[in-house]
Amino acid sequence: MRHVVSEKVEAVTEPVLLILLSLAEAPRHGYALLKDIEGMSSGRVRLSTGTMYGALRRLLESGWIEPFEAEDTSREKRWYRLTAEGLRSLEAEVGRLKQLTRLAGTRLRVTEARP
Repeated sequence: MRHVVSEKVEAVTEPVLLILLSLAEAPRHGYALLKDIEGMSSGRVRLSTGTMYGALRRLLESGWIEPFEAEDTSREKRWYRLTAEGLRSLEAEVGRLKQLTRLAGTRLRVTEARP
């Protein structure tokens, strides 16, 4: 079976989606991303540093995020922010997920209505 998608929308993993959502709110450094993601997911998602930094590397390579120079007087921290391309990709992914959620809700209502 061939999978055909009419629009070019690249599905992302949950960790990547959460990283993008966090950076959509504000630029952040790695530790702040870990804490924000844990908070957004009510503790359900706790990324390892390896998972997070691997995802950040891929997002940097894809041009969805970029390094951000922040005034931080503590030790050297790498900050990141969402790019315009990253925001477009995030919006497309959220739209894709909304469509799937609507479909799932419709199908579940039909299933619940059956005797």
